Amino acid sequence: MDVDFNLLGARLADLQPVGLRPLVGGASSLSYVATATVEGAARRVVVKVAPPGLAPVRNRDVLRQAALLRRLAATDVPVPTVLWEDAGDPPEVPPVFVMSFVEGTSLEPLFDDDPGAAGDETTVVAERMRDAARVLAALHAVEPAAIGLGAEPVVSLGAEVARWSRALGTVDPALAPGWEKVADSLAATEPPAMEPAIIHGDYRLGNLLATGPSVTALIDWEIWSVGDPRVDLGWFLINADPATYRRPSRYAGALPAPDELAATYADRLGVRVAALDWFRALACFKSAATWSLIIKHARRRPTPDRTAEEMAGALGGLVARAAELVG
Repeated sequence: MDVDFNLLGARLADLQPVGLRPLVGGASSLSYVATATVEGAARRVVVKVAPPGLAPVRNRDVLRQAALLRRLAATDVPVPTVLWEDAGDPPEVPPVFVMSFVEGTSLEPLFDDDPGAAGDETTVVAERMRDAARVLAALHAVEPAAIGLGAEPVVSLGAEVARWSRALGTVDPALAPGWEKVADSLAATEPPAMEPAIIHGDYRLGNLLATGPSVTALIDWEIWSVGDPRVDLGWFLINADPATYRRPSRYAGALPAPDELAATYADRLGVRVAALDWFRALACFKSAATWSLIIKHARRRPTPDRTAEEMAGALGGLVARAAELVG
């Protein structure tokens, strides 16, 4: 469901928005771009709105995202600047916040179909991936209590496994055969947890903006939490590894190897990172769960989703890879 443009424009009246239009991407909230007047100067902004008619909770809680961005503004983590927010009167009048527009392109090198979409050469994207490893370490170096998140509940590794098991329990069993055995193996071999860190939840190159080889902003904070930082690292590594999904891509032979990215991350963080195979297994398990949900919902629509159907044939391989890694 889209928002009423007239109502949204009226709510943003103090910012004098011009050229308000949808920004492509995002499913948990609605995103728009405009030129607004902030402190007497015109600047491009991004407007994030919770879906109207639904309670703004969990991944739809846009003001929770804004609060985190405000806290991260004083750290080394590159994030957009929050400029304005309004709680609205949900669910009919959803919460909204406005943040700075950050220059840069977003590219998911192992999924984007158009090789020229971002105009990026393979060597540039390889360097960007290394910079992304450093940015992830910068995020995890931030102590939650130091930015006012000391009371935030810590998501345990067991809760992570349980969450994705619940998701897999709602889909066609034929999509991800053998996932129950992998869930049992993950639970039986859970490693000791590291000190809790701020977890992005979907850390991959497609959720970063970059100019050339340098990351300019980490975006899309819908599912952030506090937990073991290796949950993010494992997800980043499998999404940077061509062997995970085995999709054709001109970047496949040019990206840094997962071991190199893990070493770059550990060097920046300054700590030893252990048990990475377990976290890569968890990431493959999570990917099988998230894709199975995407496929389930896509199959309810009248128009086939080509990418979803392509991935339907890959989920068995993801589960098998998770079993191999956890074993």
